[in-house]
Formats: sequence, C-alpha cells, structure tokens
Amino acid sequence: MFTYINPDIRERLIRDGKLFRVNADGAQVEMTEAPGSGLHLNLMGPIPLPLARGQRHPTVQWYASVRSSELSEVENLANTLTERGGQHLFSHLASSMAVNSVLVIGEPEDSDSPLVRVHSSCLTGDVLGSQRCECGPQLEAAMDRIAEDAEGGYLIYMAGHEGRGIGLWAKAATYLLQDAGENTYQANRSLGLPDDSRDFSDASVLLKYFGRDRKLRLLTNNPKKQEDLKALGVPNIERVKHVVGVDDHNLQYLKAKRDWGHELGEDDLYTEE
Repeated sequence: MFTYINPDIRERLIRDGKLFRVNADGAQVEMTEAPGSGLHLNLMGPIPLPLARGQRHPTVQWYASVRSSELSEVENLANTLTERGGQHLFSHLASSMAVNSVLVIGEPEDSDSPLVRVHSSCLTGDVLGSQRCECGPQLEAAMDRIAEDAEGGYLIYMAGHEGRGIGLWAKAATYLLQDAGENTYQANRSLGLPDDSRDFSDASVLLKYFGRDRKLRLLTNNPKKQEDLKALGVPNIERVKHVVGVDDHNLQYLKAKRDWGHELGEDDLYTEE
C-alpha cells in the first residue's frame, strides 16, 4: 500500500517531522487543518540521497513536494479503490500528481546567499542523455556547482515542466516539426501551444520556505524565469549564468533560445567542430 494513503504511516511521519505543509508564503502550517484556499504544498523529507551524477557525487537531502489539493484528490480516489478492492489500479493514481523534488546540497541553512537551480524536467535530456537540448548537462553541472560552492544550495526539480510545460507527447511532435525546419518556438506555435507554459508557483513557494528571505543566486540564462519568480513573491534573486552542454546537435536550438530572450552570447554558442 502506498504510504501517502496509509493513515498510520501518515501520522507517524507527521510526528517525526518528516511530513509537513507550507502555505503560499512559504510558512509552515498545521497538517491537521484543512488546506483551505490558496496554494499549499505538502513536503516529505529530508531523505538522505547519495547521488552518482556529475563529478562530485554528493549525498544530498531530498524533499518530495506535491500540492495539497492534488494529494487530497488522490487520497480520496485511493480510499474508494481500497473499498472496492481495486488496489491493482493504484498505479494510475501516481500519474495524476506532479511531485516536485528539492535537493539540499551541502549546508546552505547558514548561508547568506545560497546557490539555486530551478530545473524543468526533461526525460529525453536528463534521463536518456539526448543532445538535442542542454538539459542533462545543465542538471549535472548545477549539482556540481552547488556542491562545490562554499555556500551550498538547493536544486528544485519541477516534474510537470516537460517541454516547457507542454508534456512529453506534444514535445515529441515538436521534435518532428523541428526536423522539418521549424525552431523550438515555431514548433510550439504550429501545434497551437504557447512558447512557454511553465508554472513556477510551486517553485516560488519552495524558494520562500527554504530561502527564508535570503538573497538567492539562481543558475539560469533565462531572464523570464527570474521575472516569473519575482512576480510570484521571491524578490531577492540574482541571476547567475549557466551555460554548459553546447554542441552541434543543439546549436540551432540554443540560438532560438537566445533569439527568444535567453542571455547567450556568441562565445557561449561556440563549438569546437
């Protein structure tokens, strides 16, 4: 049985301080109360997680995060399935939630200016190692940079951001359109989709909770990401350039990102071949 629908396990995790809730301001609130209106996140952790990615291989503290409203819906469905003897359908419940992750790398709790990466999920780049984008190298380089930084920091992995928010199926279609000559943004528009439909609301709440009003150094080349987070109430963000993984396979993709607004210079888009 899934631990998030077992009341006994849930209560034990709450007592141990391993399961808690934060509101839209990043303040911890009682788990025993109904979430009410507004955005609330449930967090589970910290969970020690030794990583074999990048060069540093740090052991980080992992927090899993999900919206309280989504979790409540899934728990209600799970109770119904349990009553009907439909445990074999539980796998369908997991796919209805976007579970984000926070990796606490080093000891950023005492830092005045922790290093932060808000990384959008990319199965093709992060998992399969595709070179059509620079996502995989960016993820590993962010882990290394945060682990090497004296201040330490946080990596927030956004599970619902595949293809700048359009999902994996539509992303596959955009790849075929790109192979026919369109750039990454033109392909989105051909499908009737926005250039970028990512929602950073959950990331903003997590940054408020872990950041605690400190100055955050955000690893990104995208000014819009910084602007979106500021608009969501995370004001103290300094953008730090994060260019890695440039090669002939993704050069045109990166040039399209530059033309769209990413701060990438000619030197950043240089390849040896």
